[in-house]
Amino acid sequence: MSITLIITMFTLSLSIIMMMLSLILSKKTFSDREKSSPFECGFDPKSSARLPFSLRFFLIAVIFLIFDVEIALIMPAIIIQNFSNPSSWLLMLIFFIMILLLGLYHEWNQGALEWAE
Repeated sequence: MSITLIITMFTLSLSIIMMMLSLILSKKTFSDREKSSPFECGFDPKSSARLPFSLRFFLIAVIFLIFDVEIALIMPAIIIQNFSNPSSWLLMLIFFIMILLLGLYHEWNQGALEWAE
């Protein structure tokens, strides 16, 4: 057997064992009304502490995070330019930017970028 297959099998078995141990040893808690309500000196809360979350805000935050990571991936391309073939570097960069633009067009076409309706 090759060493990579042995390492892969060991890693998979170790991760499965760890997941099974976490399921077996996890503390099961039963939540009741008092534990799930916010603490207001023993009185009943005046309003709900769990405010509704805007799904549009979450979607914009995820889109921002994706494009932020993609910009972090583009930044080293300037340094790589000096050490690689100029035509392959340009082709790679154009391909990467085209994927970004196609994703942006898809999000725009689906209406994900429209905040107000």
